[in-house]
Formats: sequence, C-alpha cells, structure tokens
Amino acid sequence: MKALIADGKWRPANGYLPSEQESRLKRALVGSRVWKDTFFEIKDVPIPEVRNDEVLIKVNACGICGSDTHLYEKNSEGYIIFSGLTKLPCVIGHEFAGVVVETGSGVQCFKEGDRVAVESIMWCGVCHCCRSGNPNQCKNIELLGLSRDGALAEYVAVSERFCWDISPLADVCNEDELFEIGALIEPIGCAYNGIFVAGGGFAPGAIVAVYGAGPIGLGAVALARTAGASRVIAFDVVDARLDVAKRLGADFAFNINGLNGRCAEKVMELTKGWGADIQVEAAGAAPVTIPEMEKSLAAQGKIIYLGRAATSTAANLDGLVTGANSIIGARGHAGYGIFPNIIKLIGSGRLKVGGMITSKYRFQDALDAIGASAMRKDAKIIVKF
Repeated sequence: MKALIADGKWRPANGYLPSEQESRLKRALVGSRVWKDTFFEIKDVPIPEVRNDEVLIKVNACGICGSDTHLYEKNSEGYIIFSGLTKLPCVIGHEFAGVVVETGSGVQCFKEGDRVAVESIMWCGVCHCCRSGNPNQCKNIELLGLSRDGALAEYVAVSERFCWDISPLADVCNEDELFEIGALIEPIGCAYNGIFVAGGGFAPGAIVAVYGAGPIGLGAVALARTAGASRVIAFDVVDARLDVAKRLGADFAFNINGLNGRCAEKVMELTKGWGADIQVEAAGAAPVTIPEMEKSLAAQGKIIYLGRAATSTAANLDGLVTGANSIIGARGHAGYGIFPNIIKLIGSGRLKVGGMITSKYRFQDALDAIGASAMRKDAKIIVKF
C-alpha cells in the first residue's frame, strides 16, 4: 500500500537532555526539542497485519491537522514546531474515517463493511490514569500519526476500542460526505473535551469567546452555539477562517490585526462590561491571547487552553482570585462519551460542521495538502482516497 511518511534527524537541541528511554526508542516526549530537518514522502509499505483486538480500516478521508503542519514546519534551527510526543519515521495522519475490511480473531463489536471514525489518543487502559477514568492523560499513551503509524495511508490497523460506528451520520449525509464529516469528529472532540469535560461546561445563555478559528476553534464555535451560548465571539488573523466561523455559529468574528490586538476591549463592549464566561484558546499563541482573555473574563469565568505550543506566558493570578476564575488545560478527545455524543449531535442535524471543510485533495497530492496547510488560509483540509 502507499503511505505518507514523515522522517527526520534525531538531534537533541542544546539544553535538552532526553531520557535514556527516549534515546533508546527514538521517541521524543517534546518533539520540538529533538527532531530536526523533517521530510515527507509517499512510499510503498506493507499493509498492516491485524492483531487479535484490531480491525483493518480502508481509509476514505483523512484531515490535515495543525500537528501535521507543525511536523512540516521548522524553526530557524531546523527543529519541528510540534511540541508533543513524536517518534519518526511515522505514517502521519490521525483525523480519519473509513471502512472495516478485516477483523482480528478477538474483535467483538465490529465486522467487515462497518463505517467508523477513530480516536487518535491510543490509551493503554491499565495505567493509573486510565483506570481512574482519565484516558487522555494515559501514562503509556501513543498518538496515532505522531508516535505510531497513522491514517494518511490506504490502510491502517487500530484496536477496536478506539473505533466508533458513524452510520448515524447517514441520516444527514450522503455516502461520500459521511466519511468527510466522520474525519471531523476527532478535532471537534478536542473542543468538546476542553469545554464540557475538562472545563465542566456552561449554563445556557453564557457568552463564549474563541481565539483561533482553525478546526478545533471552529469546533468550539459550533459546539457553543449548539449548547445554548447566547453570544459566540471568534477571533483569528485570517479573514477566510472568520467567514467559516460565522457560518458555523459565531455571532461576531474579528480579525485581531484589525483590532490592533485589543480583543479584550471588543469583548467588553459586546458584553456591556460583563465579559466572556468561557474563553477558548485554540490559537496556540498564549503570550498574545491569555492577557486579553484575562482582561475580559466574566466573574467565575473559565479560560480553556487547547492551543499546543512550547511556550510560557505571564498570568495575573490575583485576577483569578478576585474573579473566582480558572485556567483549564485539556488534551485529547478519548472517553467520557465524547465521540458517540458528537456522532449523535451531527446525526440529529443539530450540529452542522460540514462548512468547516474548505479544501479537498486526492491522496496522490497529499504533499501539496501539507504545504497548503502551512499557508493557514483553509479551515480544514481533507485528503480523499
């Protein structure tokens, strides 16, 4: 089969000392401090063999994630931008949907022909975090398409426990759209996890501000509208993405550059001085966004930090005390009914997310899709097989 593979050089940066296990396995916990001079190529590789608990999936659609872009992009020293767990070489791609074509001998819940979307957080199920009900914080985690072979390939093998039936989407999608929408469940799931699981949700009527109108931010916009936010305010630096945010439910959408960075003033103006009850950081630009969020956070408001970047920023802790506010981090989309709840919402017609897809590429042009993602003009790019 053909697969898009990322590879690079293991060159720990000055000041970063990998553990013995990291070095032995060539599995970096902070990829941006180790992997250098990455390159991508479509290669012929063997079709994966399924283990007892696995299904083999013929991939139909796979999204390009910001994590993929951050493997492609490099800093001035040639290191990747992605700051999470990374093991190269690796078949990239982790936002996908497809058809089960083979099942392992121990598989119980799926059969050939089933249409599925798949969690990319590969939780072990036996560590303390997993057994305590926190699979996204698994201590033995693998990330599909980043630390183990992913789905920008004709076939991928995964454990059945990570798969979810997407046949309910057929009530609102044709057969081709079903897989494209199915590939959106993973990034939308990250927003769902941040707002409703880690963040505890919000009461209907709350005001939500979203910084960053990429796929996760757009998922946050659509979910906030569906969940009963009275106003949804979106910020980004790309007008085309802001247009998509409006289509997905944002009442207001502003280019940060046009505001000279003074987003807090706009939030306070639109909320008549109350501020936003929920503020979602999906831009990965904390030094710019967090100060604005703090200045426009309602009493008992929450900042949900989803944007991943190896950066630090100052925080006004006294403001957290006086406002009874909180800053909450969230990773992943596994567990808590996240995938099935999103599938039900989309299948019911209440959550409409198809407008998030702004470009489609054939698999043979996947390298062009990665390059286009680095331009940051699209909302979601989908690769079709």
